[in-house]
Amino acid sequence: MKKPLIDMKIKYILAIIPFMLIASCQKDFLDPESLSSFDLKYIYSNVDDARNGVNAVYSYFNQDAFRSRLSNNMTGNTDIERQSGWTSTSDRYQIWDLNATTSNRDLDIVWTYAYTAIRDANIAIEGITNSGNLNASDASVKNTFNQLLGEAYTLRAYWYSMLIYYFGDVPYVTDAPVAGANFFIPKSNRNEILTKEIDALKAVEENMQWADALPYGIEQVNREYTLGMIARLALQRGGYYLKPDLTMTRDSDYLDYYAIAKQYSKKLIDLKDRPLPTDFRQIFMNQCKFITPVNEEILFEVPFAKGGGDVGWNIGMRVEGGSTAKHDYGSGNNYMAIPPTYYLSFDTKDIRRDVTCGLYKITTNFVKEHVGLDISQGKWSRHFLPTPPGRESAKGTGINWPMMRYADVLLMYAEAENEINGPTAEAQNMLKRVRQRAFNAADWGSKVDAYVAQASASKSSFFNAIVNERAWEFGGEMIRKYELIRWGIYSQKMQETIDGLKKLADDAFNNTQTGPEYMYWKVNESGDFVILNPDSYVAAAPDETWTQTSFLKALHDDALTYKEWITRDYANYVNGPAPGVVRYIFPIPTVAIENSQGTLKNEGYGF
Repeated sequence: MKKPLIDMKIKYILAIIPFMLIASCQKDFLDPESLSSFDLKYIYSNVDDARNGVNAVYSYFNQDAFRSRLSNNMTGNTDIERQSGWTSTSDRYQIWDLNATTSNRDLDIVWTYAYTAIRDANIAIEGITNSGNLNASDASVKNTFNQLLGEAYTLRAYWYSMLIYYFGDVPYVTDAPVAGANFFIPKSNRNEILTKEIDALKAVEENMQWADALPYGIEQVNREYTLGMIARLALQRGGYYLKPDLTMTRDSDYLDYYAIAKQYSKKLIDLKDRPLPTDFRQIFMNQCKFITPVNEEILFEVPFAKGGGDVGWNIGMRVEGGSTAKHDYGSGNNYMAIPPTYYLSFDTKDIRRDVTCGLYKITTNFVKEHVGLDISQGKWSRHFLPTPPGRESAKGTGINWPMMRYADVLLMYAEAENEINGPTAEAQNMLKRVRQRAFNAADWGSKVDAYVAQASASKSSFFNAIVNERAWEFGGEMIRKYELIRWGIYSQKMQETIDGLKKLADDAFNNTQTGPEYMYWKVNESGDFVILNPDSYVAAAPDETWTQTSFLKALHDDALTYKEWITRDYANYVNGPAPGVVRYIFPIPTVAIENSQGTLKNEGYGF
């Protein structure tokens, strides 16, 4: 076998532009012009070139379409993440406020790069399939080509899933581009697309390899992730979706897809079960420290190279840097705040709360300081990096982004089983496994066993427990939007959030609160940030070593009654074009419409 062309961790493919990368937002997304000279049979004749071909698909994770859009910026607002989209008319603010227009540049970027990634996945699929190497006599070559085929199919399925969540029915392209072919393809039904993508993954997953058998482990699409993706796509396919008439529905065969989700999540559990790591914080600290263990929590994470990725820049705990800073960690902000309703929804003994909700920032003086209500995603921070990236650094931390965790698989199984058979012992056990990590063993009797027993009183109560557990488990990982959509409870949860915030504000103003109207905090001698009353009312600090910061008291506004963001952040999520329905679908960008030569147009959804 010839020497590999890329002898490095797969994450470094995200720091380069592969040889097939020809995307241009000024051309049609399927334009085959510069592909006409490729001889796919030659390119996919050997392992090394085939690896490079599939690497081209990975490269789009390092475009803004993913690293600062789909991974976090475009995933609010929800009941656990929020941003004030009404304060500006710029692109991302339009998206947060559900008022994006066809000229929205962020939507254009996502549409263009999604289809360019799909195009390169199709090129890889065709080249690998026609290479003859899927049945090569050399076992290593055969196994590698089958693995690469699974990677290409799985990456393609991801991009189609995202296109469907953001645009609804979209063109479905599965052929590699050939000069002279028809590239003006009409929309296909979103659920037909999902069905075909699920079937494609089911056909390839058994020939893929587990992460512990791959050279790049969890930084490479592996069989675990593909099995998990089948379950996730099946729940999307069996879930609710918005129709052009602004009503929510789900297809009559939805239980067939819950059965698929159950089957494939259980398949992973049966074939490759593993205990959940007991240290919840360490899961995300590993990402900040560039540690990638296999057979543990993370199934697949986007392998950002140093200089790539925006984790710790636009998501994570705030770090104030710059030329005058007294530290070399640079600057990091947080585009999505966590509302106090979510923070206070945690059980006071739930270990996940203080990992998920970042209550402090790092100042330019390199000290920790309370952030008040500006709660961040505490799972990541650039000040956790093993080597400070530089005083004036910002983007490009190289912190990987989690695409799926094993806890997700356990909860998908519990959800699917409950939908089909109710809260069976198997469903309860999966929920217990996740909750056991969230509490000290001494509390399992009340916080796990008794809690799950009570939640299992009915199918509906167990479903509500799953909704809550997924919020507490995956807060800040920016998948909540997709869950609320497929459950059909998006607007309901937004209204509950508004009502909850108003109640917290009223109680604090009327001095009837039980939560912290002020928090008292300090940095102790060990450098730890300590809060005296993280979840309870305290009239005053015991001594002068504590600093007072307004918390629930800050929700009230003397002129408006409530801080303006409480009534405006979620307004279009509860009272948009169709009250009680979230118009989460966005219009197809102008460039795509114009390049389609009349094939595509925006219809319905109140556009």
